[in-house]
Amino acid sequence: MTLQPLLTKDTRLCISLATRPSNFGTRFHNYLYAELGLDFIYKAFTTTNLAAAIGGVRALGIRGCSVSMPFKEDVIALVDELDDSASAIASINTIVNDNGCLRASNTDYIAAADLIRASAIDPTTPFLLRGSGGMAKAVAAAFRDSGFEHGTLIARNEARGRTLATELGYRWTAEPTGLTAPLLVNVTPIGMTGGAEANDLSYSAEVVADATCVFDVVALPAETPLIRAARAAGKTVITGAEVIALQAAEQFERYTGVRPAPEQVAAASAFARTHAR
Repeated sequence: MTLQPLLTKDTRLCISLATRPSNFGTRFHNYLYAELGLDFIYKAFTTTNLAAAIGGVRALGIRGCSVSMPFKEDVIALVDELDDSASAIASINTIVNDNGCLRASNTDYIAAADLIRASAIDPTTPFLLRGSGGMAKAVAAAFRDSGFEHGTLIARNEARGRTLATELGYRWTAEPTGLTAPLLVNVTPIGMTGGAEANDLSYSAEVVADATCVFDVVALPAETPLIRAARAAGKTVITGAEVIALQAAEQFERYTGVRPAPEQVAAASAFARTHAR
């Protein structure tokens, strides 16, 4: 990796807004700015005043802004345009500032849809999906828009889970007990590094054994307990490391106009995941 050039008055700023910022986006984007010789810098922020923060993006000419929960829906009223990815799920994670016009998209949805398409899974395949938060909404909508009709959303929060399932035309249940499906999807923190359930499986070993494909959106670690179990059982896997790298690459291209090569994205993602916390 080459050294970052000195900052100048012309250096373009991109930021993220989150209640609990991590280093992933900062490391990923700054790694690629240096690698590609781009006069950009990326910094993570938190805020208790979303409207003022987005006003600052517009007023200060901040080029790009990544948005995390719980801001993804509230920020819709503060931007000027939504692309199809954001409109599909009424949720934003990426804002691009074009001379004061704020254009929004959802690269989580785009990444999930691209990975589903690349996996070549038959859309008639039934699936189980655990989760009901913002990322679960993006992933479940990507399955719906990829033609998957037979899904069950598993969420302990009945209000969110049932509402999301109804919106997308899927079933809802509170617990996975007694359920199996060829395709298993985890969009909860189960298995996440540093979490209370870091060593747990979001689906039992028996349910994994009955599946053909396992998709875990957890990115840290890349090899979650669920992914390790699926690999050991010889199942096809889609990992959270793939999701986070692809969605970040989509953001990077929107901010800079440059699409990094796949090997550059992989290197940036590996670097960022190593230093993400």
